[in-house]
Amino acid sequence: MTKNKINLPDWIGSQETRTETIHQQALNGFAALMDQDVPASSFVPAGGHWLYFLPTDRQSNLALDGHSYKGGFLPPVDLPRRMWAGGRLIFDRPIKAGDVIEKTSTVKSIKEKEGRTGKLVFVTVEHELKGAGGRYILEEHDIVYRDAPSEDAPIKKPEQASTEYDWSETITPDPVMLFRYSALTYNGHRIHYDRDYVMDVEGYPGLIVHGPLIGTLLMKLATQNMKGKSLKNFEFRNFNPIFDTAPFKLCGKQMDDTLCSVWAMGPNGELAVSATAQF
Repeated sequence: MTKNKINLPDWIGSQETRTETIHQQALNGFAALMDQDVPASSFVPAGGHWLYFLPTDRQSNLALDGHSYKGGFLPPVDLPRRMWAGGRLIFDRPIKAGDVIEKTSTVKSIKEKEGRTGKLVFVTVEHELKGAGGRYILEEHDIVYRDAPSEDAPIKKPEQASTEYDWSETITPDPVMLFRYSALTYNGHRIHYDRDYVMDVEGYPGLIVHGPLIGTLLMKLATQNMKGKSLKNFEFRNFNPIFDTAPFKLCGKQMDDTLCSVWAMGPNGELAVSATAQF
């Protein structure tokens, strides 16, 4: 229940469907963000599907944080912070520019918990992308809503990331990078581009690097180092946010011929994102 007596489980089963033609412009924009040649390949890279089926809420329907007001497709969770907690993806076949795809999104579960910093609500949404010939991608997307921080909240030391890796890459985030990714994904969430808001209202030390951007970078690292194999499954979980205040590191370790572990390490060695990639 929210404090206005709305029953959150009533939103389980909520569904929306959209159809879109995959266009080349977003692929070119993402290649430019990755400092790659343009025009890009017409095949959508792993994680590139997040450049499509974008929100188009009216300006008058946006809340203080830049997201649409909750209570339509997503449940009206009465908590101020919203973050991408992780996800699981199955890649059945590649997407390319020109494909016409139907995306069906369904609220699969809503779980309320008490954390060390207050109330938490986890919402899992399933996204199925289908077109002529069958399914392209099946995704489960975990969203976490949480209380604003209190001054007396206990501070937990972050889990440290492994320093035993086969490959690594350093990423230096900056406001332009985050703004461009927000623009590519039409993401109005102010934590990614409005420094005054993210520091003064939500209490973070800097702009937050997008969860799906880190996920996409980890998929790219895995794919580049697994000898050209096709990515079949990717599962990731966000542990700690990454900010634009310092470089961070992408790391990976091959487990066998078809499996690797990849993770993002914060500037103080903290584990930011942990993932596994199956090829």
